[in-house]
Amino acid sequence: MRPTSNDSQQHGASMPEVIFAGPAGRLEGRYQPSSEKNAPIALVLHPHPQFGGTMNNQIVYNLFYMFQKRGFTTLRFNFRGIGRSQGEFDHGAGELSDAAAALDWVQSLHPDSKSCWIAGYSFGAWIGMQLLMRRPEIEGFISIAPQPNTYDFSFLAPCPSSGLIIHGSEDKVAPAKDVQGLVDKLHTQKGILITQKTIEGANHFFSDHMETLMDECADYLDARLRGELVPETVKRLK
Repeated sequence: MRPTSNDSQQHGASMPEVIFAGPAGRLEGRYQPSSEKNAPIALVLHPHPQFGGTMNNQIVYNLFYMFQKRGFTTLRFNFRGIGRSQGEFDHGAGELSDAAAALDWVQSLHPDSKSCWIAGYSFGAWIGMQLLMRRPEIEGFISIAPQPNTYDFSFLAPCPSSGLIIHGSEDKVAPAKDVQGLVDKLHTQKGILITQKTIEGANHFFSDHMETLMDECADYLDARLRGELVPETVKRLK
C-alpha cells in the first residue's frame, strides 16, 4: 500500500490514494477506513473500462461517500488498465479477479470486520453480482443499471443475498424490460428479498436524476441497516 493524501480532503477527512497488489499488477484505489474496528466493508465498482468507466465516475463517487458517511470502511478502485492500475481489459474475467483482490486487501487490513456490501454501476453491477456468488460474507448489494441484455446473469442461481436493483425507465443501454426479466427471475428465489426501483424518465447515465438515484440508494441502505427489507426468516436467524 502506498497512501497519499491528494484526494478530497475537502470532505472533512483524508481519503488516501492506495496502491495494492492485483492479479495483473498494481491496482489504484481510494480508501476510507472506518474508525470502528468491526465496521462493515463496502466495495464500489465502476462502469465499463472501455467506455470511459473509472472509479471517479460520479455515481461511483457518490456511492463511496454514501457508505462512508454511514461508518463503513469503503474502497473504490480502477479495474486493470485504467488510471494507474496495471494490466489490460479482460472482458470481465480479470475484472472479477481484480474485485476479489480488492476485497481481500481491505479484509486483510480489517480482520475484525465480519460483513461486507458490494455496489456496482452498469458493468460494475455485473462484476459485483458475480463476486457476491463467491463471497458468503457479502450480506447486501446495490446494482445500478445492470445489463442483462448484454451480460449473462444466469450465475445467480440462487442469489445468496438480498439487495437493490435500480434502473431508469428510459434506459436504452439496459432496457427496462430486460432488467424486469432479471428481477422477476430473482423474485422466485427463497430466502432473499430483491427490492426494485425504477426511476421514471432516467436514462442509463441518470442525467438530471442523480439526486433521485442517490436518495433511493441511501433510503435502501438505511432501511437495511435498520434490519428491514430482508425476509422474516433471516431476521429470526440473526
